Formats: sequence, C-alpha cells, structure tokens
Amino acid sequence: MRVDNRLADGAPMRSLACERCAAQVLVRKSSWQQTSVQWDGRAMALCAERDPGGSSFEGCGSLRDTIREAALRGTIELADGGGSATGTR
Repeated sequence: MRVDNRLADGAPMRSLACERCAAQVLVRKSSWQQTSVQWDGRAMALCAERDPGGSSFEGCGSLRDTIREAALRGTIELADGGGSATGTR
C-alpha cells in the first residue's frame, strides 16, 4: 500500500460552518490561492446556494467568504505559513 502524504505539511482539514446557512464542511487552506473543501450529504442539503436538482455546482460564494474570513482571523491556518492576504478582500 502506498502512503498518501500529500497533507503531511502540517495543516489538517478543519471543520467549518458556513456563516450563511450553517452547512458544516471540512476545509484545508494550502495558500491564499488554494483551498480544499470536503462536502458531505448533510452540508450539500443545507447549502443555500446549491441547487438540489442541478447537475453541476461551481461552489458557494458564501462559504468561500466564510473560509476567507476564517483564514484572516487565524481560525483556519495556511499550510504555506500564511503570509499576506493582500488583495483577498
């Protein structure tokens, strides 16, 4: 078995609730430009921006804002060490 160490740089997935609809997802912020999000069925059902009957989902702007604010506050750490968030607001 091959060990998957892609997330071995110190920043694990963190639970985070969307400030708009309270959908609970797992988030990992690798840098200001890269974010990984894991949705489960409950979060997808709660998401205020997701069309339940739609076939494609480009992402949730409210959740994206929640993640950015959490990173700015330090609730979610950046795997690359942080740096400046210039231009992210």
